[in-house]
Order: sequence, then structure tokens, then C-alpha cells
Amino acid sequence: MRFELKAITSDGRVEWVAFQAADRAAAIQQLQGRGYTVLSVRAKAFVPPWRGAAERFPLVLFSQELRVLIGAGLPLVEAIDTLAQKERRSESRALLERVAAVLREGRPFSSALAEFPHAFPPLYVATVRAAERTSDLAPALARYVAYAQQIESVRKRVVNASIYPLLLMAVGGTVALFLLFYVVPRFGRIYEERGADLPFFSRVLLSWGQAVDAHGAIVLGVVACTIALGVYAWRHARLRARLGDALWRVPAIGERLKVYQLARFYRTIGMLLRGGMPLVAALDMGADLLHPVLRARLVAASRAISEGRSVSQSLEAAGLTTPVALRMLAVAEKGGNMGEMMEQVAVFHDEELSRWVDWFTRLFEPLLMAAIGLVIGVIVILMYMPIFELAGGVQ
Repeated sequence: MRFELKAITSDGRVEWVAFQAADRAAAIQQLQGRGYTVLSVRAKAFVPPWRGAAERFPLVLFSQELRVLIGAGLPLVEAIDTLAQKERRSESRALLERVAAVLREGRPFSSALAEFPHAFPPLYVATVRAAERTSDLAPALARYVAYAQQIESVRKRVVNASIYPLLLMAVGGTVALFLLFYVVPRFGRIYEERGADLPFFSRVLLSWGQAVDAHGAIVLGVVACTIALGVYAWRHARLRARLGDALWRVPAIGERLKVYQLARFYRTIGMLLRGGMPLVAALDMGADLLHPVLRARLVAASRAISEGRSVSQSLEAAGLTTPVALRMLAVAEKGGNMGEMMEQVAVFHDEELSRWVDWFTRLFEPLLMAAIGLVIGVIVILMYMPIFELAGGVQ
């Protein structure tokens, strides 16, 4: 893994040094061996887009295998050593070996995991820390695996629903670009040679063709820069956040985004409560899953719960419930099963979102096909309109 270290050289200068190391401790040790005094360390993991999730630590698989080994009676350190020995990737093997080394020092499992935030997110560490209080690590791992699989299932449904529309837009855009950059310029030269009197919109279209014919490299460069800027904007976290804020302001889409985040939030809080974590601490842990607007409301709800108000009333006052969630949480307060009920609320809303995604996809796909066909049809008609007029004149 790649690290950036801020350190003081032997002559007193402060420098940033970047190099590869198995983990944070190894990075510090290597730099100190060169005579530096380390001030701070930060991980800078870069995952190439073509390698994707395959380079990330397989957290769900690790949790499943660790749960099985612990359930079979192996001590925790021996179970992690076993998983490290079977790991093929050197980065994952070094990570597990370092976790085992920290455990041999007598430190808790959650503290060992917290040293590697790039592999073990805070939610996972909090789940393990809560399990350490009740000595039920295997059930806690099982709850986290089920939680991760449910979150992944919802994400896959959304991704699968978006594949066909994206494919339509890619094919339609490719055809339109082919017409604009290849076919239209050739029609423009034909009409220019014949000196035909063209309709206004045909002249506009063929003027574009002449511009492409005369300055093709510049036009292609502008198109390539536009595509590159679009990709950069999508990969840039701040710009992506602004796009998300804009979508939140769209009434229909913003409401669904809110329900999606609340469903994920309820599932996370339910898992933490079932693991033994106090309610207010669980709410604070789940705050990062919410949009900044909802996160600010959660602070007020947590404060109200700390002051003794009921969970359902506090969340309702902060706008963090739906009508169904409000009723189910009120029932859970009377029955004392808040964790299980929050997970049931999440399941209900996941199914509701799944139905909405299916409905939206069935509506959006034909509209998108009609729009693409209209754009391509208009281009073709504008190219052939002079021919139609010429044929009418001959008659």
C-alpha cells in the first residue's frame, strides 16, 4: 500500500515522503531507518479504475470465513493466522499478519482493526467493539455479513436497472456522432457543389458539417475535452456531491433518495443495536450514511433522545421517519425490540424502492428510446429535406 509521511530530515527540514509499504508501522520503520523523524502518516491507496473492487480487501469474505473458524472452536489469533496463510494476495496477507501481531500484543480485536481504516470501515470496527462487550463475535460477524449482502443487493438492483438506459444512450449517442461527424460533412460538400437553395435548418446543419470538414481536429478535440471533463466531474467527490444536491431538489427523485438513505440508516442502526451498542452511540455512528441535510437533523434527534424523549417522536420531529417507519418504531418502543424493528423498517422500504425502480425503468426506457429516435430522425430528415424539395420541384 502507498503511504505519504510528513517527516523531519536530519538537517531540520520538513518533507513529505511517499513510498510503498505493507502497513503503517512498516512505513514508519522504513523512514526512521533513513534517519527521518516521522510527524504524521496517511494512507494514499490508489485503485486503478480497470482493476476496481478486486484490489480492495474482501471484507465480507473475510468475515464469513472468520465466523466459520471461530464457530469451529479456533482461537481468534489462530483463525486470523489461518486466513493469512491461505490468502494469495500479498497485500491482504500482510494486513492479516499485522492484525494477528497486534492481537499477540494483548490489544483488543477492534483496536487492531482500527489501525487499518482502508480495509475495515468504522462501522465494522464499531460492530466488533460492541461484540467484545458481550463476547458474541461470531453472531456479530454474521449480522454484518447479512447487512453487507442486503446493502449490496439493493445497490445491484439499482445498477442493473440503469444498465439498459445507459446502453441506449451510448448507442444513440454513437449513431448521432457518426451522422454529425461523418455523414453530414459529405452531404454538405454535395449541396455546396450543386449550389442548391436549402431550408434554414438544413443550412444550419450543413454549416456544422462544413465546420467539421474544415476544422475536424479542433472539433474532435473540443468533444474529447468535454467527455474528459464529464468523467473528471463524475470522479471528483465535491462535484459529485453538488450533483447529488441538485438531484435532492427534484421533488420525485429527492424523496426517493431520502427513503433510500433512511432505509440504509435504519438497517445500520438496527444491526448496531442488536450487537449491544447504546442507541445514541449507534445514531452517531450511522450519521455518516446520511445526506448533510439529514445529518444536521439527526443531531437534534440525538439530543432529544438523550434528554429522555421517545425515539419515534424525536425522529419524526427531525424529519427522519416515514409514516410506516413512525408507526413501526412506536410499536418497537412498547415491545422493546428496537433493533429488530429498525431492520424490518429497512426491509419494507427496500422493497418499496425496488418496486419504484422497476416502475421508473419501464417508463423511462421507452421515453429514452423515443428521444434518441427523434434526435436521429431530425438529423436524417434535415439532411434529406433538400432532396425531397428537389424531387417535388421536378414533379
